[in-house]
Amino acid sequence: MSKFRLKLTALFMLLIGLSVLAAGIFTGQFYKHNHLEALRSHMETQLRVLSAAAPWPGDQTAAEQSEYLQAQATRFKELADMRVTYVAPSGEVLGDSDHAPGTMDNHSDREEVREALASGFGQSIRHSGTLDENMLYVAYAVKDDASQRPLGVIRLAMSLSAVEHSLDRMWLALALGLLAVFALAALVSYRVALSVTRPLERMTAAAKRMAGMDYKVRIPDAGKDEIGELGRALNAMAANLQDHMGEIRRNELHLQSVLDHMISGVVMIGPDGRIRIYNRSAELLLGSLARERVGRSYTEAKQQYELLQLIRSGFETGEPIHEELTVYYPEERLLELHLVPIPMDDDTAPGLLLVLQDVSAIRRLERMRSEFVANVSHELKTPVAAVKGFAETLLAGAVNDPETARSFLKIIQEESDRLNRLIGDILELSKIESRRSPLQFSPIDLKTFLERQLEFLGPEASKKEIALELDVPEELFIEADEDRLGQITLNLLQNGISYTPEGGRVKVRATVVEPEDEADGEERVRITVSDTGIGIPKKDLPRIFERFYRVDKARSRSSGGTGLGLSIVKHLVELHHGAIRVESAVGVGSTFIIELPLIQDY
Repeated sequence: MSKFRLKLTALFMLLIGLSVLAAGIFTGQFYKHNHLEALRSHMETQLRVLSAAAPWPGDQTAAEQSEYLQAQATRFKELADMRVTYVAPSGEVLGDSDHAPGTMDNHSDREEVREALASGFGQSIRHSGTLDENMLYVAYAVKDDASQRPLGVIRLAMSLSAVEHSLDRMWLALALGLLAVFALAALVSYRVALSVTRPLERMTAAAKRMAGMDYKVRIPDAGKDEIGELGRALNAMAANLQDHMGEIRRNELHLQSVLDHMISGVVMIGPDGRIRIYNRSAELLLGSLARERVGRSYTEAKQQYELLQLIRSGFETGEPIHEELTVYYPEERLLELHLVPIPMDDDTAPGLLLVLQDVSAIRRLERMRSEFVANVSHELKTPVAAVKGFAETLLAGAVNDPETARSFLKIIQEESDRLNRLIGDILELSKIESRRSPLQFSPIDLKTFLERQLEFLGPEASKKEIALELDVPEELFIEADEDRLGQITLNLLQNGISYTPEGGRVKVRATVVEPEDEADGEERVRITVSDTGIGIPKKDLPRIFERFYRVDKARSRSSGGTGLGLSIVKHLVELHHGAIRVESAVGVGSTFIIELPLIQDY
């Protein structure tokens, strides 16, 4: 309340001060204007006297005129105690009481000279660089009586230092008077403000205690005026709040406890579109804190565009909505949404209650199970159908033809091998995902290890005249599971050979990658397997590590692939605490990039 008192006091002082200041400024300007007018009038009278006392020489030469006017200027300087200057119509100075005319500039650009030649009299005030003070200049044009043609200009100049000193004294007196008025105004204003604000201070203190949940406070009776009535109203409000607050607290605690421990996100939106309830689960699912959302419009959550559209639809239709939607912030999730209009307070329009459930894991498991069953069924059906078809053909009599029987039996054997590989890969992937086969880490000389891999695949590459290249520095050791690392590199190399046309190239390269963050300090080994094969379309790159996903299904089956190789590779790389990615362009080739820790962190 002291701030209000000071503001009230300052307001009184400001009003009084501005009034006095305005009066002082008006008085000073009025005084200055009148004084200058009196000086100008006096100087005009003096100019007329000078013109009459010493008429302008008209029939003399320029030198004689200058000599005559210089003598007159010097004489009148002593009489009038003002600087006198005679100027020709062209601006040339013919005589001056203070300076030699020949050393002075042309005066045709002087304001007072121009005005005098135009209207008879001219004046101006400007600073004199010679005297370093402000000067008042008044000029009078001397004209020929017959033709009214200007013969010349007489100019008087007077220093304004006396006027300025007088004004300075006046401003000093005004400032001292203003300070005295300020002091008196401050005293009176403070006394008035104190009498007004003292009862308000008591009410403010009581209201603050009420805001701090102290409803036992009461305000003393302050009389019969409006302030006293306000005090009694505050007392009544405190009594009512004290009665109801206990029950409200209990209900609020029960509701908050239920909301905070729900696994579902709960959001309540009022008819005005402002969020009123936002529980902890909603914070996790939608990526924003309750303090950032409660009390603000739901439309400010720009990240959840589809959710905003459903809420708008709920307000427009007034009907319950049950939907599943994908949100991408703070991370990608699939949410099951129940939106129900509910009445709130005494508002005629209902609000909305949203219940959000994260069903990402459930739907992902359902989708994985469905896709896995479908893919396994499809992959198993193909070789089984082939075996069954050729066996039936043999039983129907083709067995009697040795050449045909041998061809069919070879196909049955190949399909059986493919079926066996498929079942083996499925079991292998299952073991890897369930972590039933822990890795056995040991130091591996990477160059020697990769040379063995290329030597093993040499005959297969020679059939297609594919060059196998190796670029690995000497004595590069990595800690890994040798069998699993061999499984990774063999799979990638076999893929490169399978999908590279004859005469192509498959290259393996290994380098040490320095850590980007010095605080981390973990060195990694980057192994790249690149080929000059058919490449992978850009749209297929994000999915090539999925189980049973094939870019070219016919080509994959003809090469004997099961569709699980890259998925196994990805899982094995992750078990080594590494990462794998692919870069490819159709018709150019593919590059698989693996980064593994140089030393495993157990």
